[in-house]
Amino acid sequence: MKRNRLGRSGIVVTDICMGTMTFGLQADEKTSFAIMDRALDAGIDFFDTAEMYPVPPSAEKFGITEEIVGRWLKGRNRGELVVATKVTGPGHGWFRPPVRGGFTALDRRQIFQACEDSLRRLQTDYIDLYQTHWPDHGMEQEETLTALTTLIDQGKIRAWGSSNETCWGVMKNLWEAEKHGLARMMTVQNNFSLINRRCESELAQVCRKENVSLLPYSPLGGGVLTGKYNGGALPKGARFTEYIENGQPRQKRMAARFVNERTLEVTARLQVIAADLGVSVTALALAWSRQHDFVASTIVGATTIAQFEESLQARDLILSAETLARIDAIDEAIPCAMTEDGLRRL
Repeated sequence: MKRNRLGRSGIVVTDICMGTMTFGLQADEKTSFAIMDRALDAGIDFFDTAEMYPVPPSAEKFGITEEIVGRWLKGRNRGELVVATKVTGPGHGWFRPPVRGGFTALDRRQIFQACEDSLRRLQTDYIDLYQTHWPDHGMEQEETLTALTTLIDQGKIRAWGSSNETCWGVMKNLWEAEKHGLARMMTVQNNFSLINRRCESELAQVCRKENVSLLPYSPLGGGVLTGKYNGGALPKGARFTEYIENGQPRQKRMAARFVNERTLEVTARLQVIAADLGVSVTALALAWSRQHDFVASTIVGATTIAQFEESLQARDLILSAETLARIDAIDEAIPCAMTEDGLRRL
């Protein structure tokens, strides 16, 4: 498995990262342990979690995923593993961390408290990559960066990154860090897949020129690219099934962005390409993500060992120029599949 450096940091990781957002909800602790064991056996050393996991978040389940990962870590050589987690921040809107209550922000007090809580749940004395889960563009960025720099100086985190960040947000943080002599952002973790290719334009340029590594999440489009929603199917236990049938308004809107006529048509056309190669669309999608030069590690998730085994088929899959051209032709025919613009075209 290929290994890449995270930004300009000293952290080098496998180009597949084990995502954990289903652990403690869709996957119980025994299954979660089995999936992480299999990831380790496959050579993966990079594990990503968050204080607000599992998803969909709730006050009752808040922090459970970190606790599961922490209990698993206790039986491993911590120095051989790279662990990433996140402080929630304010941007999620419909969910607030219950342990801090009220309005949450990326200020000094809340970042310090969130980090201490994550260290306790993870049963470790340091976090390799600490990420802001949602940006706080209304916050004075110097305060956020100063808090994160302090955590690095204290040895509690090794590097920091962001998630769900805009191009402006990345550049603003890099500028503030340079201006005030603070720790720079090393990674950005955003949604990037064959049904959401927006990172290939402006954000890719930022990552290349500024040496910030992209960590794509939802490379399978929230499961859409597996084909399980094709033909109008709503499989029991699937996240978007729950959002569509029982979700809050924001969850329903999110489901509509991922599961719509355009994304399902893209999936159907990709299935033809995958069949010609003798692989699944899952393997095709993950291999496509890993071949981008600005991507350091692609985050994969699973609720069962069988799902994870399918993802592992992408480890040695290299897509040819011809295959990449066929994929690009689908994007040209059906652009902006899961953007708001794409929805307006329905």
